[in-house]
Amino acid sequence: MAKSKDKKDKEAPVDGDENAVDGEGAPGKKKPPLKLLIIAGVGALVVLGGGGAAAFMFLKPKPAAEGEAHAEKDKKAEKGKEEKGKGKEGEAPESPAVIRPGPDGVVFYTMPDIVVNMQTPEGKATFLKLRLTLELPDEAVAGELDPNLPRLQDMFQTFLRELRPEDLSGSQGSYQLRMEILRRVNLVIAPAKVNAVLIEEMLIN
Repeated sequence: MAKSKDKKDKEAPVDGDENAVDGEGAPGKKKPPLKLLIIAGVGALVVLGGGGAAAFMFLKPKPAAEGEAHAEKDKKAEKGKEEKGKGKEGEAPESPAVIRPGPDGVVFYTMPDIVVNMQTPEGKATFLKLRLTLELPDEAVAGELDPNLPRLQDMFQTFLRELRPEDLSGSQGSYQLRMEILRRVNLVIAPAKVNAVLIEEMLIN
């Protein structure tokens, strides 16, 4: 009985003996070093982590507050374009003329320069440049001139193009020009009235 038990003990493989036999007899595949496995794992985590962070940053929706800020900015820019050229709220748009106070309560209203092509007997191109200042009884009349400025400019172009350089020669020619312009301006802005027309500059080229 004792021999049979010893025989069984010899036949039963001891833990680690199989590996030892394999190691002695037919050597198995070499396992990669543990250090190399750790480095590879860390590298993979870094790559995957970086890609995930980039995807999160680029694909995440914009915060609502940021979107509202952009919308508000666009709205203000659009409003600025619409209100360009207008005065402050409740005020009239800025006048294209230069308005300044004069003596005895009168107001001087200097219009934008007027340039017209005049007729000549020889057919030569001749230009007239006028800078006119209207003397107004008060500033309220300026409020009548501003909205009528396109009509006034049309009137000047029509009237002045019919003149010839000799019509404006001498003091008599300048006087006649002032009287004609005064009459026509008062017709456009009636019942408002302009006191006088002053010629600040008159060039014929």
